[in-house]
Amino acid sequence: MELYALQVFATVVGERSFSRAAEKLLRTQPAVSLALQRLEAELGEKLIDRSAKGLVVTDVGRTVLDFARRFDNLRQEMDGALSELRDKGAGRLMIGANESSTLYLLPHIERYRRLYPKVKVQVRRSQSSKIPSELTDGNLELGVVSYDPADERIVSKVIYNDALTFVVSPRHRFAKRKTVSISELGMETFIAHNVVSPYREVVVREFRRHKVPLNMDVEMPTLESIRKLVQSNEGVAFLPRMCVRHEVERHVLCEVKVKELHVERLVRLLFVKARTLSHAAQAFLDVVQGHA
Repeated sequence: MELYALQVFATVVGERSFSRAAEKLLRTQPAVSLALQRLEAELGEKLIDRSAKGLVVTDVGRTVLDFARRFDNLRQEMDGALSELRDKGAGRLMIGANESSTLYLLPHIERYRRLYPKVKVQVRRSQSSKIPSELTDGNLELGVVSYDPADERIVSKVIYNDALTFVVSPRHRFAKRKTVSISELGMETFIAHNVVSPYREVVVREFRRHKVPLNMDVEMPTLESIRKLVQSNEGVAFLPRMCVRHEVERHVLCEVKVKELHVERLVRLLFVKARTLSHAAQAFLDVVQGHA
């Protein structure tokens, strides 16, 4: 089986078009169609349902697509390794992180880029729960999460100590308060993140333990949208402190301590124990640990 045929298949699916895939691969459309037909003939399975309206990948196609992407990641890893052999200051760095962890990475990336301007840095937005498996599958070299993955194959280094913080609008009735009791929050409208996390479960459990209603009437897909709604006094929220630090400093949000609720949030840098880090990844690890 040729890797080129797998690349063609992955590109067709990614572009959702034979013609756009041909343009991206600098090939003719008949050449792309022929490469896919040969791959299907070799596997003895249909990868794309041509009778359906639009481009529909079959069950077998989805399995093959997963391996095609892994092969492509390995190829890129090999290209990066060869590049590093020629120039230790060059290469490619792939990091997986969720929305809040990406914000934490920004100052470290700035420092890293000043030291290693030739390295191509790519931060892939990933679900925090999936990052450990992406590391062990070889899709990522480094990952950033805010929980302990408890996987013996993975090294976990704490690089930042954060916490959840309760924030309100400057117009809110709690804005001038330094502390509140959890019992005072039963009538509040909470703007929640619609991605389930261990920290959300801790908050839910504490409200339940204190027998206080937790009214999560609004759920949003991003932290930015939550911040904007809280700023507009449409509700209150628990958010990672590092994600609202600048807003609190500029007084567009107010941080209020909840007496009965302190949720520590440890940000961790992950990598696979048995895999030697590339020069680019090791250099990034050094930069982060130097400023942890």
